[in-house]
Amino acid sequence: MLKQGSPVPKIDLLDQNGKPFSLSQLGKKKVLIYFYPKADTPGCTAQSCGLRDIKDQIGRAAIIGISPDKPEKQKKFDDKYDLGFPLLADTENKVAKAFKVWKKKSMYGREYMGIERSAFLVQDGVVLEAWYKISPADTPTKLLKALGK
Repeated sequence: MLKQGSPVPKIDLLDQNGKPFSLSQLGKKKVLIYFYPKADTPGCTAQSCGLRDIKDQIGRAAIIGISPDKPEKQKKFDDKYDLGFPLLADTENKVAKAFKVWKKKSMYGREYMGIERSAFLVQDGVVLEAWYKISPADTPTKLLKALGK
């Protein structure tokens, strides 16, 4: 698992508009990268809208959401809730695997592979904070606290 001081894995994915996005585009800003299982589901909506609602409180920091959904689904999710930050399509789960959030899960006795909801505050190629198994409600709170807000 990634921890404070770990190097940030490379992120080169398509955003919700189908345009290439690289973490390096954001320069030396602090960036919250959060992984969610599926766009427009209750927990993922609560998490994403919670982050949207604190955007004006985080200064120059940026927010990026990542899920296995295709860009078209990410776009519908962004448009529906007016999220206003990049939602990246990790359709092959390469970035999720690099961040160690692609895990074996179980529901109703059925095992499957999926995203473990997690968030990372990073800056200049280094992990500042890593929150594995974070709840949707805790994501904005932990971000504000880590930023000293």
